[in-house]
Amino acid sequence: MKDAYTAMNGLTRRSFLGAGAVSLPGLQSNRPPNLILILADDLGYGDLGCYGSTSNRTPHIDKLASDGVRFTDFHSSGAVCSPTRAGLLTGRYQQRCGISEVLTAASHRDKGLDPAEITFPRLLKSAGYRTAIFGKWHLGYQTRFGPRRHGFDEFRGYVSGNIDYFSHVDQTGRRDWWIGDKLTDEKGYTTELVTRHAVDFIRRQSGRPFFLYLPHEAVHYPYQGPRGQALRVPGRKPSTTTHEDAGGAFTEMLAAMDEGVGRVLDQVRLSGIEDDTMIFFCSDNGAPAPGSNGPLRGGKGTVWEGGHRVPAIGCWPGHILAGKESFQTSISLDLMPTLLEAAGVPLPRALDGVSLLRHMRSGASLGDRTLFWGHGAQRAMRQGHWKLTLMPEQEPFLARLDLDLSEKNNLASKFAPRAGLMSQAIQTWEADVYAKHN
Repeated sequence: MKDAYTAMNGLTRRSFLGAGAVSLPGLQSNRPPNLILILADDLGYGDLGCYGSTSNRTPHIDKLASDGVRFTDFHSSGAVCSPTRAGLLTGRYQQRCGISEVLTAASHRDKGLDPAEITFPRLLKSAGYRTAIFGKWHLGYQTRFGPRRHGFDEFRGYVSGNIDYFSHVDQTGRRDWWIGDKLTDEKGYTTELVTRHAVDFIRRQSGRPFFLYLPHEAVHYPYQGPRGQALRVPGRKPSTTTHEDAGGAFTEMLAAMDEGVGRVLDQVRLSGIEDDTMIFFCSDNGAPAPGSNGPLRGGKGTVWEGGHRVPAIGCWPGHILAGKESFQTSISLDLMPTLLEAAGVPLPRALDGVSLLRHMRSGASLGDRTLFWGHGAQRAMRQGHWKLTLMPEQEPFLARLDLDLSEKNNLASKFAPRAGLMSQAIQTWEADVYAKHN
């Protein structure tokens, strides 16, 4: 197998592997690491400086990438919010737990992630971790579906798909900011609140390892920079920003999140736990306008690459490789087994995701992978470099992503047998993951 990495500084394959072999002195530590998972919302493949953006400055996230592993072929399991979050926390395709669509504030208030589902925060809590989530939940509106039922000791944030960054009012005119199970009226810009509570949580920890989950609202609409003002008030139809306003606000929102990431990293260093803390950063799906998906086709809400190929960065000084770029195909379902392996917690059952830890430690390839996506009536399958996309009322689209990342050239007719076999595999996958909830 070819190694799945390349060094950012142009090392040869031989020198890179040699450097990796001697740069991980902390691998033998028996102390369970602290774990921080930062999830951006609607952040596209081309939105960060370290992914080629020339219009956005993201120095703190870029620094995280230069200190760790930057993935170029990482995918969200969903093309929109709730499904990806369900898959992330369970390590299994979200269709298995019945969350295959967005849980909207208007129409899905009695639906959520079943408390009986096995989630990795609960497993970490049982293993002695202190657990906290600050930010967006979006896996159920009722407290019976909330974070406290899935292993989190602390929760400050909101449960809907988006809120006004200042008034914390959702799309239906309801207030939506919680401390634990209590609706509250905490003042502040959402991104700043997420960061403030994260820093305070890290500062308060001592002795026990912790898991900190930071699902930011940024850069999801409404487009409101930190110098903006409330657009929504309780009980009224929300106002919106114009498209012209959105671009400038987006830049400010991304800068605020990047600054927040920097403050979290600073607190980790100030607490003297940098070498004992694994951090992973990614996005829940691709970007809608005004965000950028770089060269990728499609965006949020589609199963084209732009809907689910997202930025992803892992960093754990002394324990995983630093300053490296990974071409390994991977998916957000992999985070549960990765974090559990890092914590020394056994898997509770077979998962759809696999651990990326060995890959991040040594550069070892996980080989070609077979992955699936389903959003509404859209379907896609990845098999090595091949990808088959099935869109309603369109011809099947087969692409070789290593040669055609932008999915411009349809090879389905030229490689009809392969397209047919992959289409059959999608049907088999559908019958498996959707079976319980059909």
